[in-house]
Amino acid sequence: MLRTSAGGAGHGAAGSADQLVSIGTVLNQLREEFPEVTISKIRFLEAEGLVEPQRTASGYRKFGPGDVERLAQILRMQRDHYLPLKVIREHLDALARGEQVALPAPGPQRDLLDGGPWEPGLDRPTVARVGRAELLAAAEAGEDELAEWESYGLITPEADGGYDAEAVTVAKLVADLRRFGIEPRHLRAVKAAADREAGLVEQVVAPLRRHRNPQTRAHAEATAKEMAALSVRLHAALVQTALGVRLH
Repeated sequence: MLRTSAGGAGHGAAGSADQLVSIGTVLNQLREEFPEVTISKIRFLEAEGLVEPQRTASGYRKFGPGDVERLAQILRMQRDHYLPLKVIREHLDALARGEQVALPAPGPQRDLLDGGPWEPGLDRPTVARVGRAELLAAAEAGEDELAEWESYGLITPEADGGYDAEAVTVAKLVADLRRFGIEPRHLRAVKAAADREAGLVEQVVAPLRRHRNPQTRAHAEATAKEMAALSVRLHAALVQTALGVRLH
């Protein structure tokens, strides 16, 4: 796992020539701790001025150890504390000045927010909930974007106006896809397919959930979790197969 000190090198710290690596190498170094980080995400953070890699004469990015450490700090603060980029920049600038920085309490678990192995929240604690501001910060989105996601049924607030961990995951993924030109209206078919898959799972476990035996009801929850995980894996495999056919 990639671990770096809280202080680390300053913004855009340079390494010696033999320490400089390409953006692809940086991606591989970060992915052990941040499985869903992408080259687009790294470029986005660069565009926001949070990291400044060196450039070769031909324009290729080259990252030093300090850049990789800084990226890990940024991703960790997003994942664990829901901090918006402006606040992250202020924290990093304070660290560079040698100041002690107090971060807010960690948010929901990593796999709920940063694309780790997904499992339905059948046995998750109810404390894994956030308010509207926290969801917007986690997804780096604005009010208009969230309103659009809600209008298409991609995000649904709870009765008290809060959001569960899955809503945060959806918001971050929808925001990431938008950088590739995928708009919420394009995701209606994805939402419809997910609803149908959930319906299939519910058909299997509904009779078990109504059973008087507590052990049978517990088995229903375990069955739903296993079926949902298998459904997600099947969906991913089918998408990869379809892309493989179309790209070759």
